[in-house]
Amino acid sequence: MSQNKVSILCTMPIDKSLMDEMDQQGFEIEILSFIETIPNQSEEINQKIQTTLSQQSAVVFTSKNAVEIIAEKLNHPLPNWNIYCINSNTQQIVKKHFGDDSVVGVAPDAASLAKLIVKENKYNSVIFFCGNKRRDELPSILKENNIAVEEIAVYETNLLEHEVTKKYEGILFFSPSAVNSFFNHNKPDATTVLFSIGNTTSNEIKKYTDNLIITSDIPSKQFLFNKTIEYFNKK
Repeated sequence: MSQNKVSILCTMPIDKSLMDEMDQQGFEIEILSFIETIPNQSEEINQKIQTTLSQQSAVVFTSKNAVEIIAEKLNHPLPNWNIYCINSNTQQIVKKHFGDDSVVGVAPDAASLAKLIVKENKYNSVIFFCGNKRRDELPSILKENNIAVEEIAVYETNLLEHEVTKKYEGILFFSPSAVNSFFNHNKPDATTVLFSIGNTTSNEIKKYTDNLIITSDIPSKQFLFNKTIEYFNKK
């Protein structure tokens, strides 16, 4: 890697510790959020959450945002849930709030998680805590296999659209929604490398561009940044 810092656009906020780590590794990180999430505070949703907390259920989380919103509603004792979730960050947050034993299945993306639930064939129905712009893969796969899905949209995702004029050597994406928001008004330079937190996000990027896409092996910010460092250190 050259002596000049590598310019990276990060499409969501990150911890200062990660910023410092990247700076020490020779990267200049600029943060520009392309989405925001807002908890759904409606009485109807709050009532659904409270009802679910009192039930024995199979529950699905594909977003750490959904986990954190539900965690704020928790009372003791903890709900009697069997939880399926995306591995890495989301899984860690689930275990933090619901206990290690609550997680019965993990997968790297929503489609894989749905296939795992179908393969295990333990449940006729699941509760899916999600956002209003959730992807179709998980509910579609489950419904196609006669597993009922009760969707509870506990947050809303709003697009924050910006026009980016600077050329970056790399752009980091953490969700399909952020990809959509970015490409609504922007087209990266042909040499810009696009880094993706997982397969679902990578597939969304492919709809817009033929740029090189590097996908994190594990869906976590830390692993995505590690992948970024690894790529540019090899140049």
